[in-house]
Amino acid sequence: MTRLVAIAAVALLLLAACGGGDPVDEANAPITIGAIFDLTGATSDVGTMYAEAIRDYYAWLNERGGIAGRPVELLWNDYGYDVAKAEQLYSEYVQAGAVMFMGWGTGDTEALRGRIAADRIPFVSASFSHVLGDPSEAPFNFLIGTTYSDQLFILLDHLVEQAEATGAEKPNVALMHHPSPFGLSPWRQGGEEYAKQLGIEMAPHEMARGNTDFSATLTRISEAGANWVVFQNTSGPASIALKNAQDLGLDLRFACLNYCSNELLVELAGDVAEGVLGSIIYSPPGEGIDGLNEAAAYLESKGKSIEEEGLLYGQGWTVAGFVTEAMERAAATGELTGDSIHAAFETFDGVESGGVTAPLTFTATDHRGVKGMRIFEIRDGRWQPVTEMLMARRLGAAE
Repeated sequence: MTRLVAIAAVALLLLAACGGGDPVDEANAPITIGAIFDLTGATSDVGTMYAEAIRDYYAWLNERGGIAGRPVELLWNDYGYDVAKAEQLYSEYVQAGAVMFMGWGTGDTEALRGRIAADRIPFVSASFSHVLGDPSEAPFNFLIGTTYSDQLFILLDHLVEQAEATGAEKPNVALMHHPSPFGLSPWRQGGEEYAKQLGIEMAPHEMARGNTDFSATLTRISEAGANWVVFQNTSGPASIALKNAQDLGLDLRFACLNYCSNELLVELAGDVAEGVLGSIIYSPPGEGIDGLNEAAAYLESKGKSIEEEGLLYGQGWTVAGFVTEAMERAAATGELTGDSIHAAFETFDGVESGGVTAPLTFTATDHRGVKGMRIFEIRDGRWQPVTEMLMARRLGAAE
């Protein structure tokens, strides 16, 4: 069955249901979830693994009877990190009866938030843009992960505390970022102000898309007096910059926010990645975490392993599991709609993931479900923890 035919069939089964407020009440009809992934665009180096996990999760779930005994129809496509394509696919899948949507990027999720609210479709994105967790700005968006801003706050706190403890030079930070709303999100949404609050220097530096040499940018950063570089980018560009810095012999230390804190960075950068700090909001495989056991068993049945698939696979599987929990809670009320799923998310109070991420809590006034993370460091070719769970302080909080 082609994707368009599948969509049409689902639309007929749902009897022209549209928008999040219309109940899906056919006893055996599929429950439709829309999803967009970046498989070919500017963040596909990390997007591909995340997407694979979500597709696998719903195949696994359907083998076990779906949600409330009904199969899940996951309507998905590659949008190539193109906002217009994301908007087109969102409309297509909502018209096909989607009562839940899973997105990817910051630019497209922020662009869609008004339509999401108007359609009353709960939306979980892989973007951790801070504003998307504010119900006054994005009432139907839910963040299943620590925001980029909170990640940066925690990391800056750690750098300052370590400098003070060791008598090292005060952090002077360059934020090397993806050329997009994703890249600028932590800087524009509190990062600049937080650095000033801590009394440290920090400046943003764009990493041009498709660039294969960041030597000029790194030289300017070093000449400006920076001693730390924090990447808000994916693993591919970050690995190039790490190699450039080594070739230049620059005296800089490096840290990643979450989308370059993964095994791919180690694979691409090799020994050059030793000593890089990482914002780990989803635990990597190999730590004996119970929350990845089902994913590991599923992959083993397919001749694969969770260690090979890595952290981003675990992230996608975990996110899909939280979405399913909300939908199961909504189904238990007797009506599965956008509104009932929204209400179900807001019943989450310390929902556990078996150790993959911090417990998840949503309220009517706060859709930033996770506030903490651990910091890891690449040692002997793998990510190893250097802190316990650290919680973000609020911008403007007293020292």
